[in-house]
Amino acid sequence: MVKVVLATGVFDLLHYGHLKFLEESKKAGGPGAKLIVVVARDRTVEKRKGVKPVLPEDQRRALVEALKPVEAAFLGYEEMNMEKVIQELKPDLIAVGYDQDDIYQSVINIVRKGYKVDVVRIGHFGPGDLDSSSKIKRKVIEELRKL
Repeated sequence: MVKVVLATGVFDLLHYGHLKFLEESKKAGGPGAKLIVVVARDRTVEKRKGVKPVLPEDQRRALVEALKPVEAAFLGYEEMNMEKVIQELKPDLIAVGYDQDDIYQSVINIVRKGYKVDVVRIGHFGPGDLDSSSKIKRKVIEELRKL
């Protein structure tokens, strides 16, 4: 039986850490798994992080969907609703990133309601000064200040 794996994220300024997260998420589903990704809406990101993403939601979704491990990518709900996403996409497995503590706890609480979904944490991928969008933004600012 082919498993459907669900992963979520902002995926702003797509970088190597994002790619590794998605590759490992798909691997966690086993041979032939299909990876579905829900990309956070601009308004959701602004509410949760206090700043808008650099890239607009439609571009972030298209970039994620173009990655080799991804079967399909969708925009999430503006009012983040993981339970509704689980009900609609019916994943067998939900992969959560090492830095997504709030999402992890939310998913665990939803699954405990009786959904037959496994949840796995995907680890961090080695040391790196450019392994997050925030670090990339800081690096660009530092380089611009040198000019």
